Amino acid sequence: MIYIWNIEKIIEDTLDKHNLNIDYEINNNLTFPMSYNVSTNTIKFNYLQVNGYISNIRIKETDENFVKIILYHVIGYYLDFKKNKHDLRILMYGEDEEIAKLRSEIETNAWIYGRTLVPEQLLHSYDKVRELDKALIKGQ
Repeated sequence: MIYIWNIEKIIEDTLDKHNLNIDYEINNNLTFPMSYNVSTNTIKFNYLQVNGYISNIRIKETDENFVKIILYHVIGYYLDFKKNKHDLRILMYGEDEEIAKLRSEIETNAWIYGRTLVPEQLLHSYDKVRELDKALIKGQ
């Protein structure tokens, strides 16, 4: 099990390493491990969800490296929103097909942009988590 203070340290160190000015906070109400809120420029995490995710995606990686992988994916959302100006009104008011298309585009971009920051030694694990994450989501 990885604890709150360990996750906070990993987030802080990673953001500092890449000179990213993003806030972060714990949010025990999240139903997923981490998220990025574009309107507040904040990464939120639920440490119980992080630990649950780590136990569901079984790869040979330390808990700390696994948190980094999750974090790089979430940073990918930040990079996507900086690079692309998505019309987020679609998520609230769009048709089901439009919403699904935009969510898919944002999710794909997050994985791609996040990967650009992943250290070489974690690239294989990052790609494996991406692959297993898709299978986990489809299996829900």
